[in-house]
Amino acid sequence: MDNGQLTTMNTVTIKPLEHRGTQVVGIYFEKDIKLNIVLQKAVAAKWSNSKKCWYMACTKEMCNKLRTALKGIADLDGKVMRDYFKQNPVETDINASNTQGHYKTDYNPSLRVQSIEEKQKVPPIRICDANAEALAKFNQTLVLKGYSPNTIRTYVSEFGLFLQTLGKITADSFTTERIKAYLYYCHTTLKLSENTIHSRMNALKFYFEQVLGREKFFWEIPRPKKPYLLPNFFNQDEIVAILKGTVNIKHKTMLMLAYSSGLRVSEVVAMKTYNIDSKRMCMKIEQGKGKKDRMVGLSPVLLVMLREYYREYKPKKEGYLFMGEIEGTPYSPRSLQQVLTAAKERAGILKPGSIHALRHSFATHLVDRGTDVTIIQKIMGHNDIKTTMRYLHTSNKDLLKILSPLDTLNLDV
Repeated sequence: MDNGQLTTMNTVTIKPLEHRGTQVVGIYFEKDIKLNIVLQKAVAAKWSNSKKCWYMACTKEMCNKLRTALKGIADLDGKVMRDYFKQNPVETDINASNTQGHYKTDYNPSLRVQSIEEKQKVPPIRICDANAEALAKFNQTLVLKGYSPNTIRTYVSEFGLFLQTLGKITADSFTTERIKAYLYYCHTTLKLSENTIHSRMNALKFYFEQVLGREKFFWEIPRPKKPYLLPNFFNQDEIVAILKGTVNIKHKTMLMLAYSSGLRVSEVVAMKTYNIDSKRMCMKIEQGKGKKDRMVGLSPVLLVMLREYYREYKPKKEGYLFMGEIEGTPYSPRSLQQVLTAAKERAGILKPGSIHALRHSFATHLVDRGTDVTIIQKIMGHNDIKTTMRYLHTSNKDLLKILSPLDTLNLDV
């Protein structure tokens, strides 16, 4: 109590939530930067753009950890989760990445497989001993073929979910018809999204065709039609508002870098000091998506900002341009996402859009100015021109030339 006034704490509500075909715990509360940090550190919570909430693994242990972490900071409303655990006595163990933890199985012990990076752990997958070797070979083949850690993690998780439902049936005994029946189950019973089913099909296709060597095994299996969605982007006034509202020089420089050359968030944080060539006014992107290097232009305005940033932060010439909290590590992509979220709030921008929306904004604004699509494709690093062509639908260049029939009516308004 202070001067006769009561200060009320924020209330955090937790509820069961299905996210990307996974049972997780949704975390809901009024916007609070301090709570965001607590959630990430205490329970490894992640933000969902589609659900507009934080989420964590669906276990009693994680809920108890959250309760302990929130003591003195916020009130926790966990009634719905308590009722959920009463109705679902088999406790799940998910790490919020695509593990369908609510399966009730009678399978033998869990199998843990490490990916290409020693520190990167694959979620525990409960499968029978008969399929343990299949999962190990699957993981091994992915590593030997040089797939990225993210792809390995996704594929192993999706393939593990498939193995998890088989019981003592071996995966290599499955025919095309049985695969169809399983995917029908994913559609009708699990009600997975089109994107999740595509990921699961890709994992199964890799196993049957790359690991087992079955030719044309998936030709007979139809894929679900994906919805055609236009990318989220900001108009130029919103870009200005975001940048003007970002006072921290480091944060502003990173946002300007993402927008000025259409970089992915991973490419921004991985940028090295020596990759910026002010003499030739270009920058080298090392090992972007698909392990591809490419060259992009260096904006004169960005160069001025980079020099101002360099004077204040003095990054090492041989290291990352934007250092993280730990010496020798890059800035966290999640932290940069939070920087943009805070900047949007200060600017009063309500439309959805992450750091990737700055990349979409870059391409859209180039199309608006009449830049050739093939040039944009090269700058963006797209393999397929069709990926670049979608920005023709976000541009207003042609729309401005069209006079609406409404404007030709003689209306007194």
